[in-house]
Order: sequence, then C-alpha cells, then structure tokens
Amino acid sequence: MISLCMDTAYKQLVLGIYQDGTLLDGIAKTAFKRQSETIFVELNALLKRVNLTYKDIDRVIITEGPGSYTGIRIAMTIAKVLCTQMHKELYCISTMQLYAGMDASANVILDARGQRAYVAHLENGEIVGQTTILSLEDAKAFLEAHPGTLYGDGQLLGLESKEPSYLENFIQVPARKIENIHALVPDYLKESSAYKK
Repeated sequence: MISLCMDTAYKQLVLGIYQDGTLLDGIAKTAFKRQSETIFVELNALLKRVNLTYKDIDRVIITEGPGSYTGIRIAMTIAKVLCTQMHKELYCISTMQLYAGMDASANVILDARGQRAYVAHLENGEIVGQTTILSLEDAKAFLEAHPGTLYGDGQLLGLESKEPSYLENFIQVPARKIENIHALVPDYLKESSAYKK
C-alpha cells in the first residue's frame, strides 16, 4: 500500500511517501506561510524521485489541526480533491500527534498567538483528554501537571523542546479514517468556547 502523508498545519511542510509503512522518501522543512507556494513543487519532485504518480497512491494521511487557519486548509484541500477525484482513502491525525509521535508520555505546545497556546498531553500516540487552547500562564500550569517530553514551542514559556521526528511519527501514530470526505473540516480550536474565555 502506498501512503502519501502531508502536513501544512503549522510552521512545517511535511511530505512523505510510504510503502507498507516504510518511508520511501520525504521532506520536513520549515515553510511557515509558504506552504502553498512550495507544496506542489516539492510533492511532484518527491513522486518523481520514487518513480510514482498520483494514481499509484492508495491513501492520503493529513493533519487536521490545530494550527494556522490557512495552513490547515492547504493539505486538507489537496487531499480532499485527490481522494474524491481518484477514489483514494483519506485519514487524519492531529497536529499534536505529529509532534509527539509514539512517545510514552509527551506534551505539545504550539503558539496560538495573542499570548495563548494550543496544548495537549499524549501517551503512546494518543491524546489524553483533549487538545485545548490556554493562556500562557495556564499552559505552564498544564505542563507542570502533566510530566512528559516537551515538543513544539517550548520557548513561549522559556522551556526547551525536543525536535519531532515528523516523517517517522506520521506513519506510526494511529490515524482516523474519514468516511465522509466532503464533511471533513479543519480542527481550528479557536472557534471553540475555550478560546472565548
């Protein structure tokens, strides 16, 4: 099975092509606010390097958020068009899963702007509880209450973060199959009541 993984939800552009769970080739680079300019160039080059076409892809896995309002929609739109037009399977993972991977105990913090942060605690690739958006002060308290390796924007709180293994994490964490591709919407979180508090 050939899997295409794509993430444009936050600061990175992550693209990977996998065969039966083994990485054939991929990229993971910082491209904040430039993903839309570079994704097709990088994706076409990636397919060419592994001698595959879009028709060879069996399933697509993307991040559904949280992250940048525009960023999340880039990979999601491409995936929805590809999967509906070419009858491919579509799967989603959280941006938080992409950062934490299969770490036994991990915390992810991502900048949500306005002195706020997206935070989540994960264990073995699964989010424990839910991803939420908190003030930086509350985010610090959250991290203190949930011991684990820190990923993401630890510098927001003056903390060091471990660099994620994006391409490895993408294919290892449990993904959710999307049965109704047309109904899939980004997980922005900012629209939730937690953001309005």
